Amino acid sequence: MMSLASELGDSQEIYSIDECFIGLEGISDVTQRAKDTRAKILQWIGIPTCVGIGESKTLAKLANHIAKDAERKPGSYPARLAQVCNLAELTEHQRIYLFGITDVSEVWGIGRRISQQLKEAGIQTVKDFIQLDAGTIRKRFSVTLERTWRELHGESCIDLEEIPAPKKEIAHTRTFGYPVRDLESLTEAITEFTSRAAEKLRRQQSQSSSILVFIHTSKHRPGPQYTRSITVPMVRPASDTNSLLSAAVRGLKTIYKPGYDLIRAGVILVDLTSPAVQQTELDFGSSMSDKTNQLMQTIDQLNDRYGRGTIIYGSAGIGKKTWSMNQQRKTPCYTMKLRDIPIAVG
Repeated sequence: MMSLASELGDSQEIYSIDECFIGLEGISDVTQRAKDTRAKILQWIGIPTCVGIGESKTLAKLANHIAKDAERKPGSYPARLAQVCNLAELTEHQRIYLFGITDVSEVWGIGRRISQQLKEAGIQTVKDFIQLDAGTIRKRFSVTLERTWRELHGESCIDLEEIPAPKKEIAHTRTFGYPVRDLESLTEAITEFTSRAAEKLRRQQSQSSSILVFIHTSKHRPGPQYTRSITVPMVRPASDTNSLLSAAVRGLKTIYKPGYDLIRAGVILVDLTSPAVQQTELDFGSSMSDKTNQLMQTIDQLNDRYGRGTIIYGSAGIGKKTWSMNQQRKTPCYTMKLRDIPIAVG
């Protein structure tokens, strides 16, 4: 999906697993191009999307919301804005009308707490918000909220980040399809979670100094409750799956307690550092030899080429996974930027 979306322009910021911004400098007929891209994604991949277009990222996100609701909630917005909404081609009167029927909480960057404060001050809609004075917003709320106000006025204040900043934590957690009680099944799950997290860690060229492992029951199910977590420090920062997996399994065995219907587990790689930053110590040998580094690269390349799970660790199990996870399909949302006009595809 990201690959198809990237064909829209010369730059792309992958904002999340199902959302991105794309810059299309000099592209004409943006609305039709967005419709064609949406149709291509649906035809080739079978996933419905919506597209929002605006002069800034915040306007693009707002347009994406309008495109979605116009399709899913008939009558909430004009039907012609369903699936693809281009705020940039509307008249000022039309935009103000849309802003007047859109709750201020739908604006990207206005969270629940700020939204509540705005509503307590009588600011209920996007129209109410944009009619405020920029200085008043900065003085009464924050510079960040003023930036949101400027974005809604078409002033691009949030740059397109083609190279995302490295994450400070990398997590891989899942809710199981049904309760798990035995240590063997939990070990298989933690093995896969750690392997996936380690792949992401190497992809951003970082190392982890500690790994957090957790398991817990469901508060919504009858029976005894159990919630435990543990942070296992690494001897040295590492990115190879062997070292991380050894620490993760050791942590799991420490917190595991039989007799509980565990419904969720996960690992979080924390204290991430760059490989360029090394802690000096007595020479006990390299924590990740050249051969180990080559092995990790080879495993990653094979799994990328032939599909995830082509090569797995033995502790992940080779039969049917008894800890299989709940999967809920979501409609992806993409935010793209066309010729300095971001669009959101969702």
